[in-house]
Amino acid sequence: MDILIGAVAYNPKVVDIWEGMRRYFREEAHVPVEVVLFLSYEAQVDALLASRIDIAWNTNLAYLQSEYRTAGKCVALAMRDTDIDWRTIIVSPTGGNVRKLDDLRGKRLALGSRDSGHAAILPVHFLAEGGLIEGKDYQSLRFNTDLGKHGDTGTSEIDVLKAVMTGEADAGAVGSPFWAGVHESKLVPAGALGVVWESPSYHHCMFTAREGLSTEARDTFTDALFKMQWGNPKHRPVLEAEGLKEWVRPRSEGYVSLRAAAKHQGFFDDPR
Repeated sequence: MDILIGAVAYNPKVVDIWEGMRRYFREEAHVPVEVVLFLSYEAQVDALLASRIDIAWNTNLAYLQSEYRTAGKCVALAMRDTDIDWRTIIVSPTGGNVRKLDDLRGKRLALGSRDSGHAAILPVHFLAEGGLIEGKDYQSLRFNTDLGKHGDTGTSEIDVLKAVMTGEADAGAVGSPFWAGVHESKLVPAGALGVVWESPSYHHCMFTAREGLSTEARDTFTDALFKMQWGNPKHRPVLEAEGLKEWVRPRSEGYVSLRAAAKHQGFFDDPR
């Protein structure tokens, strides 16, 4: 019987990635998997909880929603090496009126999609921990672009940078991987924006197994997954497209902040 793997098609490239993953599992690792694509993480989480899929490739928020709704009975299986130690970056125009975090008082902060852990949920959470309350100490300008994708598309982060560059916002919050690629992709002129603040670190995506999936099925999947090698010319294009060099064991410590933020902001409320 096939192991059903869920993934969210946030971009056309996802189809190519999962065709490559499916080919690896079935033809090389000889693990019978089938891939089911969804248009939102909400639909994918529902499918995992209803046992319509066995394993989900989840964002950090979707993983925590699955964990919460199963009272911790879903199982974290694996993550990318690049899912470890993400940070949220707050940027502002170089030489502008926001040069340190406290300068945000009375200013406008651009945020990404409300379901993006890195560009919305966690910035609000970390700023509150630092004594800056949304709507009281600063005003937020939210770009709820591509809701349901949990910030995967990066579109809302582009909107954030545009708002900062045009002066619509005084500063903006983006994820560290996105920020690292900003100058590479020439989204803004070199030196136009500077970093005001970096958050504490947290983790991102997680393969999540449904409650009740057998240990044998989980181990069969992860054993094959961990055998993918960056140095193997057959594996490398898929790993590169998915943004990693190595699959690693789950690390639970990097979800504490998002768990608290998501609960406080209502992301664990019963969707029905």
